[in-house]
Amino acid sequence: MAANDATTKTAQGATDLHVAFIMDGNGRWATSRGWPRLVGHRKGAERVRELVRACPELGIGHITVYAFSTENWKRSTEEVIGLMSIFARYIRREADELSSAGVRLRFIGDRSRLDPKLQQLMCAIERRTAGNRLLQFNVAINYGGRDELARAARQLAADVQAGLLTLEDCDQAALEARLDTAGSPDPDLVIRTSGETRTSNFLPWQAAYSEYEFTPTLWPDFTPEHLAEILTRFGLRERRFGAVLTG
Repeated sequence: MAANDATTKTAQGATDLHVAFIMDGNGRWATSRGWPRLVGHRKGAERVRELVRACPELGIGHITVYAFSTENWKRSTEEVIGLMSIFARYIRREADELSSAGVRLRFIGDRSRLDPKLQQLMCAIERRTAGNRLLQFNVAINYGGRDELARAARQLAADVQAGLLTLEDCDQAALEARLDTAGSPDPDLVIRTSGETRTSNFLPWQAAYSEYEFTPTLWPDFTPEHLAEILTRFGLRERRFGAVLTG
């Protein structure tokens, strides 16, 4: 199927999907060309920009991207500093366009380890775009699924200790309300690029019933046409959520 046909079919059949991305392969894309890894990360940020623009036409109402994990601090100091600079530059450059395009930007993850100036930029654009409704754009930065669950559990324990909750109140809904993603729907589809088939500690609670797609395409090469083709295949899947389909 041609890319344009796939895009049309997907846009007609999808309704407010939530697609999450494990954006893998930036470094390999650059080093395979003899360039520094940060060149790949910059190219990857450009790809995010392109895909965010395409999402509404593809029937996507929510997008979550895995930008920086809690484990990524193990990378070289040069790469970490460079990534943080790319994040800050992206926020500054995209603030006007995201706001005018109706995109709400939200960050998930533990911000406490991030540079205070970056935290200020994050908070400012979140406030600026809070009223936008066309697309919810979640960026996971210093995010790890186990870390998120541990922080939510600590918050539950603190609320019980403070008398705000009883032990009987500590159900799934109470935990979900304390996750970073509270208020957002669970992802319908998780896509990982670069050929790796791990979930890498990304949204373990929220993606319990998500469909997964693993593609060999490196993230800097992943286009809206690739996304449209995946969405077309996704539309043919039967999602049972643990039930048995009848009829």
